[in-house]
Amino acid sequence: MAIQKEPGQKGVNWSNIAVGGIMNMFEVTTLGQPLEVIKTQMAANRQQTMVQALKTVWGRGGVAGFYQGLIPWAWIEASTKGAVLIFTASEVETATLGVGLSPAVAGLLGGMSGGVAQAYATMGFTTCMKTVEITRHKQAATGAKPASTWAVFMDIYRREGLAGVNKGVNAVAVRQCTNWGSRMGFARLAESSIRKIRGKSETESLGAVDKIVASSIGGALATWNQPIEVIRVEMQSMAKGAASANRPEKLTIANTLSYIYKENGIKGLYRGVTPRIGLGIWQTVCMVSFADYVKAWVKK
Repeated sequence: MAIQKEPGQKGVNWSNIAVGGIMNMFEVTTLGQPLEVIKTQMAANRQQTMVQALKTVWGRGGVAGFYQGLIPWAWIEASTKGAVLIFTASEVETATLGVGLSPAVAGLLGGMSGGVAQAYATMGFTTCMKTVEITRHKQAATGAKPASTWAVFMDIYRREGLAGVNKGVNAVAVRQCTNWGSRMGFARLAESSIRKIRGKSETESLGAVDKIVASSIGGALATWNQPIEVIRVEMQSMAKGAASANRPEKLTIANTLSYIYKENGIKGLYRGVTPRIGLGIWQTVCMVSFADYVKAWVKK
């Protein structure tokens, strides 16, 4: 099990805070942010193909364009949300395994709890500002010079306070709950299946390749909730100036869903799903499989 406590261990496992922060920083600084930028670009600009989205991102500064929003927003988000996710999910997963639930169910409940906790504890404003950074160039379509992210942050804070910079946080919470519940649940289920194929018991460890395969399956299957991600991006993007006149002035999850469906149909709700599959696999490999090895290193 990637994040649960060692057999016989009692009390709170505080080392999981360090594991979560380390692994999420590694994930976002390597492949995570480029895939996040491509996914967000496609979700916010639903008329673009993958090739067009890649050209647009490249046009913002070459390779640097794919790391837009990494500093400071993605780093702030990663270092905090990873710690909250792994710590919360570990405690919940261990407790549920202790009462006799299966690894898949324990992983599902742990992931859901960790996802909700990280959304409301740290991700609301950082996800919002990261999305602003990636999508603010849409303002150029109206002829206006895009404001800096910090200027946007201060403007939102002055006008709307904490509620403004946490805009879309409920959509983020729904996304993270379903994201990590699905990723960890499916990953645990895949691990159990691989153990049966290998003739191993639930207490025996899997090899590195088997663990990566299980996490890849979990990450890929978890992208079923892509419509929630597209809704979240639309709610947080700086798209008002270039958006359709039909776009609601005050966005909620329900009316944003209706708006996207009317404007772009079912396909619009799944824009960016291809890079998100890659992102989901990489996040799950880092936060479920690789976390095992970092956890063991931290304890030593």
